[in-house]
Amino acid sequence: MTDNHDRGLQFDLATLIGRRRALSLFGGAGLTLVACAPSTTTSSSTATTSNTGSAGTTAAGSPLEAIPEETAGPFPGDGSNGPNALTQSGIVRSDIRSSFGSSTRTAEGVQLNIELTVQKEDGTPYAGAALYLWHCDINGDYSMYSDRVKNENFLRGVQEADSAGKLKFVSVFPGAYSGRWPHIHFEVYPSLAEATKAGNKITTSQLALPETTCKEVYGTTGYTQSVRNMSRTTLKQDMVFRDGVDHQMATMSGNAQSGYTASLTFAVEG
Repeated sequence: MTDNHDRGLQFDLATLIGRRRALSLFGGAGLTLVACAPSTTTSSSTATTSNTGSAGTTAAGSPLEAIPEETAGPFPGDGSNGPNALTQSGIVRSDIRSSFGSSTRTAEGVQLNIELTVQKEDGTPYAGAALYLWHCDINGDYSMYSDRVKNENFLRGVQEADSAGKLKFVSVFPGAYSGRWPHIHFEVYPSLAEATKAGNKITTSQLALPETTCKEVYGTTGYTQSVRNMSRTTLKQDMVFRDGVDHQMATMSGNAQSGYTASLTFAVEG
C-alpha cells in the first residue's frame, strides 16, 4: 500500500474546478466553529488549544452561502465505485471508531469529537437531514479499500440532524497521507432514508483540520509518518483546499490527552 491515496482523483477534477472555483470568487458568509473535549487517549500531551478558522461568527437565522462542493475521492464507500457502507446494518451510529458487522476492530488514535450543524441557505436548521462522514485512519488508510483495512468499515457512519440541525460523531484524529492536507469527508442527504439507501445526495464536501492541532496530534504515539507527510504539503498546495477554506476550516479545542472536539456550522442548498 502506498501513501499516495489520491492517485485516483483525476475523475473528480471537473468537480473541483466547477462549483468550488465559482464560490471562491464570490466569497461568502462565515461559519460558527465551537469546540470542547471529553474522553481519553494514550498521549502524554496536556496542552490545550483553541484554533479558529478565518470566517466569522454567524448569527442564528442569518443567510449563509452553501458549503463548496468537493470530490468524494476514490474511497467513499457509498456504492459509487464499489463498496457500499450505507446500506449495511449498523452504519447509523454516533461512535464510528470500531467496525460493525463481522469485525469489531477499533481504530487507534487521539480521540476526535465532531459536532456539525447543518443549515439551509436562509439560515434555518436543516432538521432531519442525514450526514454520512468518513475519513482515513492513523496510518492514512481508508477502511473497505486500503489493503491493511480492507475488511474493516470503521471510521464511517451516518447521523440524522436534530430539530436544530445538529449532529455528533465520536472518532479518532485522522492521519496525514502523501499529497493531501488532513481532512474529513462527508455527504449530506435530505433524510435518513435517502442516506441509508445511498440515494440522491444534496452535497459532498470536506472539513479541513487546523495546522496547529495537527502538529500537536502528530507528535503523539502512532502518528510518526503523518509528521513526514504533512511537512510535504500546505493548504495552498492542497488540490481541494488551495482556493480557500473559509467555509470548511474547523476550530479545535482540547488536548491530545483528553481529546479534541471540532465543530462546524455550514449551509447546503435547499
